[in-house]
Amino acid sequence: MGGFFQQLAKTLADRWISLLVLPGAFFLGAVWVSLALGQADAWNVALLTRQADDGMSTVADLPSGAQALLVVAVLAAASGVGFVVQALAAVTRRVWLGPWPRPFTPIAVARTARRRARWHRLVEERRALEAVNPATRTREQQDRIDTAAHRVTRLAMAEPGRPTWMGDRIHAVESIAYHRYGLDLAYGWSRLWLVVPDPARTELTAAHSAFAAAVATGTWAVPYLLLTVVWWPAVLVAAGIGLTGWARARAAVADLTTLTEATLDLHGRTLAAALGIGDATQETGPLTISEGERITDLVRKGR
Repeated sequence: MGGFFQQLAKTLADRWISLLVLPGAFFLGAVWVSLALGQADAWNVALLTRQADDGMSTVADLPSGAQALLVVAVLAAASGVGFVVQALAAVTRRVWLGPWPRPFTPIAVARTARRRARWHRLVEERRALEAVNPATRTREQQDRIDTAAHRVTRLAMAEPGRPTWMGDRIHAVESIAYHRYGLDLAYGWSRLWLVVPDPARTELTAAHSAFAAAVATGTWAVPYLLLTVVWWPAVLVAAGIGLTGWARARAAVADLTTLTEATLDLHGRTLAAALGIGDATQETGPLTISEGERITDLVRKGR
């Protein structure tokens, strides 16, 4: 047990340092640079060097006890900033996935309507191209069909229902589950999660962790954006951090939704068997719509 608790303490310490202390310390450094230079001397490297030398001299002249307290204070401040940013991550997640809160509902509705109209237009273009007899299609015609299909799926995997691309990836899985299998994932996912094998659960957990890390990264753009009030180059840092987190989040959401849909395809019947629904002799194959609807009725419990 002693070894277990030592490993647990090491893991928690590593996560504390990587998620809170290091990002917070970098931000505190940016705060110091902002206050040292200001707007007028935003790129004055010579001034920054003098300020750093003066600061190091001041710290070196402090008693060892005061230096230790300063280190503790910096770590505490870095952790505090990290906790605040972690709390703001829920807002970032809501913005990227939707649905947006009430004050922004009209904007969300308008964006969703535009995305839906564009998606339907692209689908109609693809269907018009597919009207050509497959037996007489040329290679160029097939390439245009493939390009049109790619444009549709790049916009959304199903009819858009959220104001953002990432939100629509999640919405598409829910839509596919309901219309293809008759399963309401809002109620059925927790049951499905309990019966999927460990390899699938591990992959899904890793994809979700990657998305959570990307959300945390993107949220760090907010405090750096606030620094622009006193030091305008902070906007470049904020843009870089925000774009990095956003790009990583898109990739993570794509992986997560693909794995979720694959889990539903491969293990939906496992859920049906666990609930005593369907043909007991049929152990493989995807769910039928009738089976999915029976599962939905069961797990909803009349709600």
